[in-house]
Amino acid sequence: MAGKVVVVNEANWEQEVLNSDIPVLVDFWAPWCGPCRLLAPIIDELAVELEGKAKVAKLNTDENPNIAIKYGIRAIPTVMVFKNGKVVDTRVGVQPKEVLKSLLV
Repeated sequence: MAGKVVVVNEANWEQEVLNSDIPVLVDFWAPWCGPCRLLAPIIDELAVELEGKAKVAKLNTDENPNIAIKYGIRAIPTVMVFKNGKVVDTRVGVQPKEVLKSLLV
């Protein structure tokens, strides 16, 4: 899946996010969330621009509540950056693309 956003869930979370050998940006979102829809095109652009350097993933919090609870997601969209299986940065709300990109490179 070249330059595509990876859809993560409880089944593939460990493999795609925690065990990734490159940084992973995870967008915690839900279909009913207006600001999440504003962030979606930015997330898509980052997936293309950072291909090979970082992984860009989306997690639907409605479908995967256990992960959302584990990471203390209280508002969406929330973007978390994982490196070596650990959270290294968290941003809540719609963020400019350059801000998100700077967290990864």
